[in-house]
Amino acid sequence: MSGQRALPGVLVLTGLMLLLVLAGLGMGSTGWQDPMAAWSDESLREIVWEIRAPRTVGALLVGALLGLGGAVAQGLFRNPLAEPYLLGSSSGACLSMVLMLTLGQSWAASSGWLAGMGLTGAAFVGAVAGVSLTLLLSRGATQTMRLLLAGVVVGVVLGALTELVLLWSAEAWRTMRAFMLGNTSMLSWSACGLMGLVLALTLPVAWLLARVLDALSLGEDTARTLGIPLGLARGVLVGVLALSTAAAVAQAGLVAFVGLVAPHLARPWAGARHATMLWASSLLGATLLLAADVLARSLIAPQELPVGVLTAVMGGVYLLVLLHRRVA
Repeated sequence: MSGQRALPGVLVLTGLMLLLVLAGLGMGSTGWQDPMAAWSDESLREIVWEIRAPRTVGALLVGALLGLGGAVAQGLFRNPLAEPYLLGSSSGACLSMVLMLTLGQSWAASSGWLAGMGLTGAAFVGAVAGVSLTLLLSRGATQTMRLLLAGVVVGVVLGALTELVLLWSAEAWRTMRAFMLGNTSMLSWSACGLMGLVLALTLPVAWLLARVLDALSLGEDTARTLGIPLGLARGVLVGVLALSTAAAVAQAGLVAFVGLVAPHLARPWAGARHATMLWASSLLGATLLLAADVLARSLIAPQELPVGVLTAVMGGVYLLVLLHRRVA
């Protein structure tokens, strides 16, 4: 029944996404250019294929990963304010990048694997390490509240360490500024391939565990009476959350609010069942971020706004409207 109810929303979102893809392929620093003209213009074809197309596809994939992470986080913690960065992935990525920028230059010069890893690899490793530290402090994923508190502690501590390291290096701060505000301008086909692989791995696993998320929404005691191994299931879901968020953060930085807002937007038409909610949230996250990316390129062209600023404004406005409706 929920699938039938979601069908009109899927059709609308698919049409909107196609229009946004066309806009992403045609929007350049000099304004709109018909992307179909790339068939006859070799220079425009190279720009579209090498710059605009991977950026457009990458924005879709980053948004889908964050939307999936948001739906998993809100189902796992039974909290509508939960977001993908809750378990320390963002703070771990930031600290790892800062250390790479300030202390890793000499290491990179003497270590081939470190140089090959680069800032993107450092951000991915740091995001996974942040979640791993959260799991270590919470002694696994058996208790939701302990896991949540450990994530908050890890986020605060690693964030403070990041700020401390940034005080030593103004150059690192200039580089980190773009990362912290979110940036889709450097996405490449290789980044798209990596994120596509992660999404292809995490979305089916999350979908297979949708019944666990449904049971958790009824309470942990109810989930146990259904015979669900909560410790193992939570561990796998945390792994899905960590991997999807780490892949998105490593490629596009800290894009705000997409993972928080996408599940809220999906819930009215996708229903409460997570089997539908997970892919609906991913679809909405992809649409939201691509819309923000197109706006970021066009509002003050030929300059660009950080895409994370626009997602923060869009998400903040939506949450204010939602709050106003519930209070009223």
